[in-house]
Amino acid sequence: MSKLYIIPTPIGNLEDITLRAIRLLKEVDLVLAEDTRISRKLFSYYEIQTSLVTFHMHNEHRVLLKYIERLKSGETFALISDAGTPAISDPGFLLIRECIKEGIEVNCLPGATAFVPALVNSGLPTEKFIFEGFLPVKKGRKTRLDLLSEEERTMVFYESPHRIIKTLNQFVDFFGGDRKVSISREISKMFEEKIRGSIFDVLQHFEAKKPKGEFVIIVEGKNEDR
Repeated sequence: MSKLYIIPTPIGNLEDITLRAIRLLKEVDLVLAEDTRISRKLFSYYEIQTSLVTFHMHNEHRVLLKYIERLKSGETFALISDAGTPAISDPGFLLIRECIKEGIEVNCLPGATAFVPALVNSGLPTEKFIFEGFLPVKKGRKTRLDLLSEEERTMVFYESPHRIIKTLNQFVDFFGGDRKVSISREISKMFEEKIRGSIFDVLQHFEAKKPKGEFVIIVEGKNEDR
């Protein structure tokens, strides 16, 4: 029976994967992977022999219909990203939407997503939050930050090491330097780090210490005192 499994993969520690995910990765006909070189490390660790093919933002439009036809013929696929849950700031949305359109069953497994442990560890309110992922690099960035300056819910962002200082400087400009923030780096890896404080204090930390790794930024929402 045609089916697409969306399977979260570890964001750092290779043991952060479910038994069901390992079983399905061994059982499906094909695994679509963001970067097969990275995924082969996971496959080698768990002795998964299933064929891997590349499926990422640079080729998904070109190969989409080919894999849809294979799914419609009765094959079962798994979609994985380099780390975390596909379609959360990673490729996957186009394939999932097309499968639903064509009546192909889609089943997303629970599993690793970087922002969840970062949010829980932040000490900031978690009952309501907004996930922003990566901010626009250029066009629309300041407009988005201006809108978010009035956001009362906790905000969740992803950021790369070469833009983290720029982003924190803009947070000072749009949110104010005294707004609380928590930054998680290299979640579940050997050098995992959490930095909490005001935006200004955390900015000073990274200006003094070269940023490395991938970041999840949790920012306090606006409250009546600001």
